[in-house]
Amino acid sequence: MADLPLYIWALVLIGVIGIPATTAIGLFGSTVAADGNRRAAGIAAACFAAIWAGWIVVSAFLAGDGAYHQSTSHNRPWIGVAAGGALAAALIGTTIPPVGQALRSPGSLARLTLPHTFRVVGAAFITVMALGKLPAAFALPAGLGDIAIGIAAPFIARRLASGDRTGATWFNILGILDLVVAVSIGFLAGLGPNRLLDISPSTAAVAMLPLALIPTTAVPLAVALHITSLIRLRTAPMGAPHTPAPAGLTAKETPDAAHP
Repeated sequence: MADLPLYIWALVLIGVIGIPATTAIGLFGSTVAADGNRRAAGIAAACFAAIWAGWIVVSAFLAGDGAYHQSTSHNRPWIGVAAGGALAAALIGTTIPPVGQALRSPGSLARLTLPHTFRVVGAAFITVMALGKLPAAFALPAGLGDIAIGIAAPFIARRLASGDRTGATWFNILGILDLVVAVSIGFLAGLGPNRLLDISPSTAAVAMLPLALIPTTAVPLAVALHITSLIRLRTAPMGAPHTPAPAGLTAKETPDAAHP
């Protein structure tokens, strides 16, 4: 476990919990918009929230037990396996028929975008860097990139809710690129035997609590949201612009696209 102050734990947990919580709320709204069944929507949202909360707890136990800790003598791929498995599970979840129907509902693109707002807590990386626990080569691109995506997310969501897709594709592409860059630098500057970035300090803290929860739980879900949004932007017909919807982005808001 990394020796980090409580406010870093708070920042990390805000992002790690906030992204799936907002996703669950969005899934509820999209399911209601798809068929008007609030009971089914509540079940879908609760199931997703319970599954992802369970994964956060499991990943926390694994990190606390040192499963993700990097070794200078041999490769330990478990943090990558955990992140890749979570991403695969999230993407497979979108193929479940009721979920797929919800993702095609009016307003779904805006709801897929709002969870990224919590990526502003990427400021935690910069703060940990200031504490001397992370290298600037990792913390600055990872932290600043996440902050930029987090600030842009509500504005893009507002546009999508009013039928305007301007900037949405680039938002998702850059959002994925930000995560790819962060993960790549984190790996290259880690403690593995194939370490290519020999900088000090290393990114070993990212494999320990609380930071380990970011690459294993928050990053996979964020990537899945971006990929799903890009697919919807490519396949869904354009919606007609309307007056911007209220902040809740509820089922009665302006659609971002008509039903296929």
